[in-house]
Amino acid sequence: MIGFLAALKNRLRKDNPRWVILMIDICFVFLSYVISIYVLYNLKGFSNASFVLKKLMLIGFVYFILFLYKSTYKGIVRQTGIRDTVKIFKTTATAYLILIVLMIIIRAEVEKDSLAGEYLRIPYGVLTMHFCILMLLMVGARVIYRTIFEYLVLPPRKIENVLIFGASRPGISTYSMLNEDSEVKYHVVAFVEDQISRVGNRLAGLKILDITEVTHDFIKKNQISDVIIAVENNDPERLQYVSEWFHQLGLELKIMSPARILPNSSVKREIRPLEIHDLLGRKAIQLDHQEIEAQMDGKVILVTGAAGSIGSELARQIAQRSYKTLVLVDQAESALYDIQQSIICTESKNLHCVVADVRNYASMQKIFAEYRPDLVFHAAAYKHVPLMEANPYESIQTNVLGSKNIAELSMEYQVKKVVLVSTDKAVNPTNVMGATKRIAEIYISSCSGKSLTQFIITRFGNVLGSNGSVIPLFEKQMAKGGPLTLTHPEITRYFMTIPEACLLVQEAGVMGKGGEIFVFDMGKSIRIIDLAKRMINLKGYRYPQDIDIQIVGLRPGEKIYEELLANNENTIKTHHPKIMIAQVNHDNLNVKMELINDLCQMILQAQIHLPNFMHLVTCMKKIVPEFKSQNSEFEILDTELQEDDEVPIYPIVKNA
Repeated sequence: MIGFLAALKNRLRKDNPRWVILMIDICFVFLSYVISIYVLYNLKGFSNASFVLKKLMLIGFVYFILFLYKSTYKGIVRQTGIRDTVKIFKTTATAYLILIVLMIIIRAEVEKDSLAGEYLRIPYGVLTMHFCILMLLMVGARVIYRTIFEYLVLPPRKIENVLIFGASRPGISTYSMLNEDSEVKYHVVAFVEDQISRVGNRLAGLKILDITEVTHDFIKKNQISDVIIAVENNDPERLQYVSEWFHQLGLELKIMSPARILPNSSVKREIRPLEIHDLLGRKAIQLDHQEIEAQMDGKVILVTGAAGSIGSELARQIAQRSYKTLVLVDQAESALYDIQQSIICTESKNLHCVVADVRNYASMQKIFAEYRPDLVFHAAAYKHVPLMEANPYESIQTNVLGSKNIAELSMEYQVKKVVLVSTDKAVNPTNVMGATKRIAEIYISSCSGKSLTQFIITRFGNVLGSNGSVIPLFEKQMAKGGPLTLTHPEITRYFMTIPEACLLVQEAGVMGKGGEIFVFDMGKSIRIIDLAKRMINLKGYRYPQDIDIQIVGLRPGEKIYEELLANNENTIKTHHPKIMIAQVNHDNLNVKMELINDLCQMILQAQIHLPNFMHLVTCMKKIVPEFKSQNSEFEILDTELQEDDEVPIYPIVKNA
């Protein structure tokens, strides 16, 4: 007996040849016909065996052709699931309908007593009964085979009781995926909803509960471990309410990811842990992908800063479009190699990765001369506020001089459009980084109208999950057991996902006519302390018992509140309700241009000795009068500039 079971296990582990499955299905067709005759006519139907076989020839032929065409026999039997069942149903139903239509034609054209009538005329009742029995045999045999395989071959599976939030099509898909999991045996106790109209009904034989019915007593009684969220649209506001309800009950949350995150995306539907970007606090912004696709078709596209968080996602999205040539530029060799490999794996053509620095005019000129780009996305920049506050020279060299180089070369080589990736920190800046981005905005804006090149600016808030952002920092701190460090209890930020940010940049390239600053309606700003608490809950910890939050004080140059518009800026509506154009103050633009040129010249001349940082920041404050330093050594300059309109002169300091 033991030897028999061992042999059976080995047999079950092997995949049967596909033709064997096809032959078994054909046998089921014959068997179903015999059973149908018996059920309808008892033993009288078998009085003439040759008569029965004649009728069977047409049925067998039609089903055989449909099985070949629909490839029902090619599925792996031991992994049979709802999709295989649906496929079998569609195939057998199609064959049944074809036979019914043929019978209608044959009854009208072929005489009953003729030779053809003996082979072709089949009672409708027999065909209907045959279809029902065949479905039962084909699906039942596969389910029995899978059950035996799982029982004998697979190791015992852990059983987990779960709830599914969402009683609609995604909920059914999730239910099917859970039943097909080969590692964990999920037992779905019930569906849960927050929409009263669905509560009390049944789905897949399970009761639909109101979310308020899921209590501590209910969880304890049914031993629930997880809740899987499966809704049609992952509305963050709804998800936030749902997650808070289940978190206070101590349940682990998972979510059914959307079927398609981006057009042409290879991302498949899967059940994954609920992530912080799911709780962004507003609905994801949708853009016109077809228009973007049309504008990029056949274009040579250049992306600077292509190895960064924004640049790399921008490169991946563009690589899925119908461009002519895609040129990726960054000074970070290893990171650029990684993005190159990730795009090559998607079989993207005409991709060129160039290690170069936007601060080096000669190097960038060589790239422009070689590739002659039609569209430039300028994402290269230094962005970390405290680091740039301590290194204003580097910040100016990259963010200002680098942008100036790109703008001048774009005009020289007649680039059609240039899109600058800016930040909300450029609005009423309180730090060096934000001021350099505002200066870059001013220079880019001043170039509009000087040539055929159209210069466009995109301005948005913080990007969830980008390099050095608060989300990865909190995750590292939680991995160490906490606490999470927060600079101020009232600090708030606007947030968007990386895909949203990159779509905005592309949409700007399509929509812009030159000279605009595009901003998003990003909804309400989010308190970082609330974000930290949500992250603690998502990881299954309790605040403050397991992970605490520690206030460490504002960093140099850091704002408590971010803004998307300056005090003297208004907005103009566009064709998209979530995208606006900022009406920016262009007073004294010629004077500011001269000051920017002087600032860049100062940077270029610093070969041996760096300029005094106080002098550099003073020059920046003259260009951007609204630049008021906070929690920084440069705050003293604001007082000096108020007392004296002249720029204070600070001596050159070696190796400052």
